Amino acid sequence: MSIESIRNFIAEDMLAVDRVIRARLDSEVVLIRQISEYIIGNGGKRLRPILVLLSSGAFGYQGLARFELAATIEFIHTATLLHDDVVDTSEQRRGKATANALYGNAASVLVGDFLYSRAFQMMVDVGLMEVMRTVADATNVIAEGEVLQLLNCHNADIDEENYLKVIRYKTAKLFEAASRIGAILGDATPDEIDAMSKYGMHLGTAFQLIDDVLDYSGDMSDTGKNLGDDLIEGKPTLPLIRIMETGSDEQKRLVRHAIENGGIEEFEAILVAMKATDALDYAKNRAKSEADLACSAIAGIPDSKFKESLLQLAGFAVSRNY
Repeated sequence: MSIESIRNFIAEDMLAVDRVIRARLDSEVVLIRQISEYIIGNGGKRLRPILVLLSSGAFGYQGLARFELAATIEFIHTATLLHDDVVDTSEQRRGKATANALYGNAASVLVGDFLYSRAFQMMVDVGLMEVMRTVADATNVIAEGEVLQLLNCHNADIDEENYLKVIRYKTAKLFEAASRIGAILGDATPDEIDAMSKYGMHLGTAFQLIDDVLDYSGDMSDTGKNLGDDLIEGKPTLPLIRIMETGSDEQKRLVRHAIENGGIEEFEAILVAMKATDALDYAKNRAKSEADLACSAIAGIPDSKFKESLLQLAGFAVSRNY
């Protein structure tokens, strides 16, 4: 399932979003412009802005606020990336050096703060209280998710339920907010707004679960990341959790040691354990279930090219290799 047809469908709108992004990055502080433009111009799928555009379009909204809010969501996402890379001491993202590797941790954190605050200025300019409440609540939950993930690093005893909670806080919440504010812009009914929120939540969960899979099976030329980054950081993602739940005692000991100590030394042995326990297929199937729930959530909204694209996006989330 290619995302290119979706991008082609909203190509003019995405160009308008890019213009807003460039205009809103303006600052008298040169370093802010440099780092912001570096990370935003560094590629990426732009799924969250796409969600704002598709969701608002599904309910007939064609006003300029959709561009401002799509850019707002991208700024919030970019701020979380800047902070994540500092916390994870990451040196590469999307096949290029991270901002913290180039400019230092302090500058990355502070520019992330700039992007957060600029995003809230943009929301105020739009002036819709329900939108501001949605995004404010989402950023707070995302911060909780970041802390939960930090607490769970090197914790080999986390179960699937609690791991999914981390995903829904840290990753899926911004997908949910993007889908919800589009429906709000389109003056959707409360039931339709809730449907779009559920769509975004399940889509974001599916997206992260596939990221978990790609950390053990992807191609660096596609993902822009080294295989095993999560393992190095001691992150207990779903494939590892599955081995802990269904593997042999020896496989469980292997995974526990890897999670608790971090590092890449046991990567090959863990791949063997994943194959023996079908851990990657299990995670893929959980992602597929989440994508199916996303599609079911919007079954009742009016048919349109926008709805068709939302359904295609759910397919892309689980079929992608990057």
